[in-house]
Amino acid sequence: MLKLLFSSWGAEWGTAALVFFVSAAVGRYAAEGMNTLQWCGAITAILAAITAAVAVRVWKAEPVKVRSDD
Repeated sequence: MLKLLFSSWGAEWGTAALVFFVSAAVGRYAAEGMNTLQWCGAITAILAAITAAVAVRVWKAEPVKVRSDD
């Protein structure tokens, strides 16, 4: 279970879901009306979620070299 959660597949889909849910939450509060400070926080939250999603996709894990002590 945890292997799937911490895999690159899980990280990619998890950050995609994060972007979706943050955008949905911001959209909901925007429909109710927000002041300037709330808009700044909302934009920051969306940009942070997008940054996390891009970082997961761009910075792939480097293969680990196994040292043999024979």
